[in-house]
Amino acid sequence: MRQEPTWRIPVGILALVVALVAYGLIIARYVPGLVGQWSALLQTPVYLILGVVWIMPLRRFLTWMETGRWG
Repeated sequence: MRQEPTWRIPVGILALVVALVAYGLIIARYVPGLVGQWSALLQTPVYLILGVVWIMPLRRFLTWMETGRWG
């Protein structure tokens, strides 16, 4: 384990918050115009997928926050 704090963790957390807010605003702005007229049964999988897709790049980002390497 690391004994000294690193700058990557607070910077990474701030970047993650900013990126999630931006992603949420983009989704809230554009997706309802595209799928708003669909039935709820068709909208549900779209919003479920969009709600989970941001997690995919998270592993590499967390690895960078801990180690300083992307892989």
